[in-house]
Amino acid sequence: MTTSLVDALPELPFTVADLDDLRLSAWSLRQLVAAGHVRALVRGVYVRSEVPDSLELRAAALMLVVSTEHIVVDRTAAWLHGVDTLLSREKELLPPIEVCALRGHHPTERRQVDSGQRDLAPHDLMRIGDVRVTTPLRTALDLGCRLRRREALATLNEFTRSQGVTRAMLTHELPRFRRRRGVIQLRELIGLIDPRIESQRESWVWLAIRDAGLPLPTPQVWVEDDDGRPLYRLDFAYQLCRVAVEYDGIEAHLKTPEQRQADEARRSWLRRRGWTVIVVRRGDFTGRRLDDWLDELSKALMPTYDNRRW
Repeated sequence: MTTSLVDALPELPFTVADLDDLRLSAWSLRQLVAAGHVRALVRGVYVRSEVPDSLELRAAALMLVVSTEHIVVDRTAAWLHGVDTLLSREKELLPPIEVCALRGHHPTERRQVDSGQRDLAPHDLMRIGDVRVTTPLRTALDLGCRLRRREALATLNEFTRSQGVTRAMLTHELPRFRRRRGVIQLRELIGLIDPRIESQRESWVWLAIRDAGLPLPTPQVWVEDDDGRPLYRLDFAYQLCRVAVEYDGIEAHLKTPEQRQADEARRSWLRRRGWTVIVVRRGDFTGRRLDDWLDELSKALMPTYDNRRW
């Protein structure tokens, strides 16, 4: 029965409003999503799970719920550009699609859409398929103001790493944001951007180290074997101190036993050669757990000689 339901679905995105035409009930749709046969692209838009992700697919999904008169902005624009800013809990319950109307036009009243008005210059806009969206540069600027500080830095790092946005480009646009809410945060974070940082939570680790007043590590450092060949790449390292900091996040429990064994073998190899390896996990960014690994890092970076710190 499930197979026949899936086979009857189109390969293009569809919405709840299409269920009657597809002869599918809302309950059946929920069952297909729960079983992994269908996935939600954005809030209110679905596609068969085997359909590969692409910018074209994302644009087609948004066209079903966004008027051509509106501009896709903020986190939805980031998603359309391939930058995922969703929090873990939001991957299960997708947030509303974010769009805006240009000044003088009416915001949309669709239920699954978060809308408003915004002043945007022509060079802030582009098209992906038939969807009008803020450019990577404008999207990065907006999110640098609107997101919480650590999420904002992670987003700026990703835009510089994957979308060609540079620190100089961001700085050049800053005067336009004068007096805008969040611009002080944006100005600070532009100075902290490092496109070598490869994931959102790695950006959180880097920012926590910086905020603790500790020396900043180098991202993405290769460690060589005894023959001088690159062997392991570390998330962060203080090479002269032989201290490594690695993030082991929510995906860690999804690793196979072989992958977990390889992680432990790598860290054991480093420790045998005098490295201190500090592992930061998903829940280590607040309270005592944050203090614990930062204190461990601080002690590892403090040189010792004859059991005396200096």
